[in-house]
Amino acid sequence: MKIAVASDHAGWQDKVWLVEYLESLGYEVVDFGTDSAEPCDYPDLAARAAAAVADGRCEQAMLVCGTGIGMSIAANKVRGIRAAACQCADGARFSRAHNAANTLCLGSRLTGRETMRRIVDTWLSTEVEGGRHARRVDKINALDEREGD
Repeated sequence: MKIAVASDHAGWQDKVWLVEYLESLGYEVVDFGTDSAEPCDYPDLAARAAAAVADGRCEQAMLVCGTGIGMSIAANKVRGIRAAACQCADGARFSRAHNAANTLCLGSRLTGRETMRRIVDTWLSTEVEGGRHARRVDKINALDEREGD
């Protein structure tokens, strides 16, 4: 599986760790930056990584900023993205199983590395359930098709 990864300046050190961790698990990682603590704008980085998922270059994305919230808001503006900011493994499991999230957002200021590892491991091992949840995911996807309601 190919995973897009990006962060802003608040999350770049955890992004470096995340890239190394994912590669150690055998995943192919496409790193969309940033690569320093130099201030940058998370919407630009989130958009690049989310676009890679939306157009099929990557199967999933993992984004890191201070809280995970900004990255998730920005990524969710890209058609076809279902981004979830997760602060615990249970949230990661439900975001995949029930919501078919394709983008995981993590917060460096809120989540320690061991918790991040548990979140990432849970995210990667959780299958989308479909079934009764599929109707709701279809409705989420339909929101991408609406024009100026």
